Amino acid sequence: MEFIDNVKSFLGLKNFKISNKEKSIKNLLQKLKIKKKSVVNSLNEKQDETELVASQEELEIISKQIKKGKKLLKILKS
Repeated sequence: MEFIDNVKSFLGLKNFKISNKEKSIKNLLQKLKIKKKSVVNSLNEKQDETELVASQEELEIISKQIKKGKKLLKILKS
């Protein structure tokens, strides 16, 4: 373990875990944005009442997750 820590510090990878988390969160945010677009498109199509309510709930959940992801990125970057 000490060897790995020495190599990380030698290569300047002190924030290695943080940068990996940032990449993961960015990828998740990108996937959520794509999903959000598809849900918005499905809302524009004709649907019955139950599908419409389900799509609106899904859109709300996705929007909240995007906000949380952006908040986490902001915390990691500071």
